Amino acid sequence: MVGSLLAVSGALVAAPATAGTHGKDGLSRGARLLGRQALPAGDGWAAAGPGTTGGSAATPEQVHVVGTRTELVDALGGDNATNRSNATPKIIYVKGSVDGFEDADGRLLDCADLADPGYSLDAYLTAYDPVSWGRVAPSGPLEEARVRSVANQTRQTQINVGPNTTIVGLRGATLAGLTLMVDTANNVIVRNLTFADARDCFPAWSPTDGEAGNWNSQFDLMSVRRSENVWVDHNTFTDGDNPDSGLPVYFGRPYMVHDGSLDITHTASRVTASYNRFVARDKVMLIGSSNTVGPDVGRLNVTLHHNLFDGTMQRLPRVRFGQVDIYNNAYQLAGDGFGYAIGIGVQSAVHAENNHFTLGSGITAAELLYDWGGTVLTERGNWVREGRKPARPVSLLAAYNAEHDPDLGGDAGWTPTLRAGPVLPAPLVPLVVQALAGAGRLPV
Repeated sequence: MVGSLLAVSGALVAAPATAGTHGKDGLSRGARLLGRQALPAGDGWAAAGPGTTGGSAATPEQVHVVGTRTELVDALGGDNATNRSNATPKIIYVKGSVDGFEDADGRLLDCADLADPGYSLDAYLTAYDPVSWGRVAPSGPLEEARVRSVANQTRQTQINVGPNTTIVGLRGATLAGLTLMVDTANNVIVRNLTFADARDCFPAWSPTDGEAGNWNSQFDLMSVRRSENVWVDHNTFTDGDNPDSGLPVYFGRPYMVHDGSLDITHTASRVTASYNRFVARDKVMLIGSSNTVGPDVGRLNVTLHHNLFDGTMQRLPRVRFGQVDIYNNAYQLAGDGFGYAIGIGVQSAVHAENNHFTLGSGITAAELLYDWGGTVLTERGNWVREGRKPARPVSLLAAYNAEHDPDLGGDAGWTPTLRAGPVLPAPLVPLVVQALAGAGRLPV
């Protein structure tokens, strides 16, 4: 028997208990069941169209247990450069920590190993100091060497996933220092993993980004691009022991080595992110990467439910173009460095319902929305707790409009229909989400 199971919004969730007997493959019965589990019918946008089954049809020889980068790449098809086109159904279980900086011999590389011979950070800081270089984009041989260095890191730490794939973390499994890239890969399931520290060794200085310039990084913890029917469930996303807050300041701006947690861009659509935990990260979720009206129109449809945003700063999410259903999520927002929660971008159609926001010192309900060029959202049933005050229902729209111009409208033009299970009242959301969101809650 597989522990004590509780059905919550269509997902199997286990109270901490035995995961059942182990077979010849070393996998518990719970792990084997999870590997074969498809997204429940009606569970968010990823249930649209053909639904999301991942690698549930995998033959026995396409069930893998991996503990190194090389084993992960082999299980995904054998060649990281071409794995994203490998559509063979496959189930991959991750054990222990898989590090994207690990070479074929098991040695952990560092940034110096990936740097182009023409690049060094000291030289970069000297050459492009705004005092001498000015406020124009870096160019010339040193910038070209930085770009080649980024390409070296991409080949090493970006792990490409193909269609019809399920990846499940066994107890305590971590993907460290890598980007899990789902690009042109339909029908993918990723569950029960801790994603940690997808650091960029070679951030770019962008002197015209904002009033004072910014350091920008390339690598997300997980990225979904040009793909449909993707389910991301019960994962934890963190910078681990390498937070940007602990890094130096160059050119008067924080040296940022991390980008997004889970970015959904480049015409991706039909994505459900459920029961994930986003911990102490700056940039969390970008849905749509450009304001250009074009192929993203009618795409970028995403459901977020029962996720925990804990000490996160911005993009919770930031939305362009898509119909995005945000319901029953818990937000625990600290005052220091907080930017906004939900970004209303160009032609976005956000529906925010029965979410719960706990606000740290100095944050008000009026700061939860940010206008990135959008015009409307539908919202209802949301609650806010400010500091030690009692939680109370609040209109996010009314709070925002009272302090900002122009006003946002209140009708995003659609009503979500793809929801598995009842929508919880907002006061219950923190209790349920705290108990069930994140890696380590599933019976493996």
